[in-house]
Amino acid sequence: MFLVNRLLVHAVLLALAALHPSLAQDRASRPIKLLVGFTPGGTTDFVARLLAERQSTELGRSVVVENRPGANGAIAAEYVARAEPDGATLLFTTVGAVAISPALRGSLPYNPSKDFAAVGLAVRNSTMLVVEASMPVHSARELADLARQKSRPMSIGVTGLGAISHLALVLYEEAAGVRFQAVPYRGASQGVIDLLAGRLDGFFADVPTIVAQVRAGKLKVLAAASQARSEIFPDVATLVEQGFAGAVANQWAGILAPALTPPAEIAKLNGALNTALADPEIRRKLRHAGVTPSPDSPAEFASYVESEITRWGKVIREKGIKGE
Repeated sequence: MFLVNRLLVHAVLLALAALHPSLAQDRASRPIKLLVGFTPGGTTDFVARLLAERQSTELGRSVVVENRPGANGAIAAEYVARAEPDGATLLFTTVGAVAISPALRGSLPYNPSKDFAAVGLAVRNSTMLVVEASMPVHSARELADLARQKSRPMSIGVTGLGAISHLALVLYEEAAGVRFQAVPYRGASQGVIDLLAGRLDGFFADVPTIVAQVRAGKLKVLAAASQARSEIFPDVATLVEQGFAGAVANQWAGILAPALTPPAEIAKLNGALNTALADPEIRRKLRHAGVTPSPDSPAEFASYVESEITRWGKVIREKGIKGE
């Protein structure tokens, strides 16, 4: 019934546009809202705003970032899922809202597999396992060996129960055969402070969170939890390379539109996104922030999102992982 209603609305809009060319022209010149499900100032917000500025130039219309934080991005996702499929309302999402939250929360007011159309992947962002620089270990394997010698579980900070960092820890524990004490934080900055102060033994966090402290020699990177090595830390081996099979937890961000957005509009939006990602100055700023530009096509991004939904749903169910 919901799909039928959306089809009817779409048909009526097309009919109105045909009858009134000025209406279609007005809609085409309206600003595009790019919703971010997190507060201003974070990495996701920074990337969205950086890309929006260049996309505005490519599209000939303003792309305005609007923050709607809450529920790990689910509030913004619901808003876009219910928006008109005219290309004027988009979601700049991370893995959490579309691939993790559905399995953690049981029921959401949107279906990530049916209520969105993929525009394109924007960036990848490795989740890294770090320790305080003076800890006498140099790899994830050495950390696991040290943990086995302890009478109590070593503590590893994560950015929330059910977050991608927590899932990385769960997969690392399983592959290593070692149990750690997960310590959840609502913000990564406090976790870094506690790690530097010796109140944590380790921390799983994304590159932008820890890059400055690593470059300053205060933190040591032991492993990347991503599929491939981080371009920011190319000398750091992945967990898989260190012998922990299956311990892959990719962090990424990309753009989704409401389902039924016309393919021609999707293609136009994807072209603007990929042009922005190809800009040398934007690529420099993204890498300086700790993320890797990762352009692709709508079809490739749609396939990747579906694979992430399937994978994380299976992991969360099998491991009995609960969110906060």
